[in-house]
Amino acid sequence: MSAHHSRHDKVIGYFAYESPTRVVCTGAACVIAGSRRAMQQYLLEIDPQQRPHRTIQKTTFAEIKRGLELGAAYAFDKAAYKRFYPLARGAGLGVPEANNADFAQHEAAVEQFLIIQLPDLS
Repeated sequence: MSAHHSRHDKVIGYFAYESPTRVVCTGAACVIAGSRRAMQQYLLEIDPQQRPHRTIQKTTFAEIKRGLELGAAYAFDKAAYKRFYPLARGAGLGVPEANNADFAQHEAAVEQFLIIQLPDLS
């Protein structure tokens, strides 16, 4: 197996979908979480009722690169971006180098939620 082939097969993180055409997104960007557990936590925060039929699946560098080339947007958590960045640079993609400040803003906007739950009146 060549180095080129293994780079494209490298798992970057996890995405979730309800159906082949409905991927879990934040705004206009598809969420890529660094671990299955992080994605489960993210889904719990955006949907406390946990709609059934959500599938969490690994995604590789090649899949994300293909999506980017087709115009898709992705929202990475810190762990996923750490895996994605060196491969993207190696493939000639002009992606920004991330520092902690970028993710502090990202986490405040996307990954930290205020969960409001009405008291059970029954």
